[in-house]
Amino acid sequence: MAWAAAIAGCSPDSLLDFSASINPLGPPKSVLQAMSAALEQLRHYPDPNYTSLRHALADYHQVTADWVLPGNGAAELLTWAARDVAAVGGGCHLLTPAFGDYGRSLAAFDVPIRPWPLPLQMAGPVYPTEPWPDPEAASILINNPHNPTGRLFTLTELEPLLEQFATVIVDEAFMDFVPPDQQQSLIGYLGRYPNLVVLRSLTKFYTLPGLRIGYALGHPDRLGRWQRWRDPWPVNVLAVAAAIAAVGDTAFQTHTWQWLPTARRILFEGLQSIPGLSSLAGAANYLLVKTTTPAPLLQERLLRSHQILIRDCLSFAELGPDYLRVAVRTEAENDRLLTALSQGMAV
Repeated sequence: MAWAAAIAGCSPDSLLDFSASINPLGPPKSVLQAMSAALEQLRHYPDPNYTSLRHALADYHQVTADWVLPGNGAAELLTWAARDVAAVGGGCHLLTPAFGDYGRSLAAFDVPIRPWPLPLQMAGPVYPTEPWPDPEAASILINNPHNPTGRLFTLTELEPLLEQFATVIVDEAFMDFVPPDQQQSLIGYLGRYPNLVVLRSLTKFYTLPGLRIGYALGHPDRLGRWQRWRDPWPVNVLAVAAAIAAVGDTAFQTHTWQWLPTARRILFEGLQSIPGLSSLAGAANYLLVKTTTPAPLLQERLLRSHQILIRDCLSFAELGPDYLRVAVRTEAENDRLLTALSQGMAV
């Protein structure tokens, strides 16, 4: 953020940040209260088994606690998933464009990557069903909803993968943003498919990116192996308290599910109305936008003139300067973004 604030000529706190796909409604008060109450626990080491947290997450997903492993954000858990993939051998199919940390984790264990490009249809909300790649690799890593396109894969689309690949890693970091009756989570398939691992994040939905808390769901044998590989206390006591409070805050969850669909639709329609911009209608809390003005140039214009930060997509090798990604924020903030983009595209 410091580099963006320097361009904008303001403090980092004064920037309106659309680059990070974080829920603008949080953190929940229940989480802040739980963390405050847990300050006394700082004098003690965390429970290395994270018993209370694992049970809270297990209850939330209706699984048993030995099928849950908390971690220091999804990034830590991706590292152990990649080590598993390396042990299986045969490489890994990677749905692209892909979050950069997938490449980092796989490269750390010299896993050969076989990219599988996801077509980018920029007109309308309906995506065609594409055939999955032939299992030339032993493993596959995807995320659902997909980042950065926002595409939500259905269970019908995903289930064949469980039969075809030795290891299936599904990052569901943004699934919490999908209302429960529309979610397409593979968590319910864990008991039937020991080759499946589901990764979840608590930092995005509950506005806790600085706290670093996520978790994996998978067969106890696999998660026990990951536990033996890693440091004994990857999750601190404040993160434990925050996570337990977060998954129990049904009022905050419901508020987000009621707010997001309308806010996302209005932002999508606003983006579509700006000449030179074309947006994908995604299922998560961000929108991928194609632009006729190079995204880095547009990013600089919005920083200098409006103190607004948008995400260019240069880190996604398949996208480059023709795409940008914006988070869905509050109505007033989204209106401010649309005004800035209209002016930035008209220069």
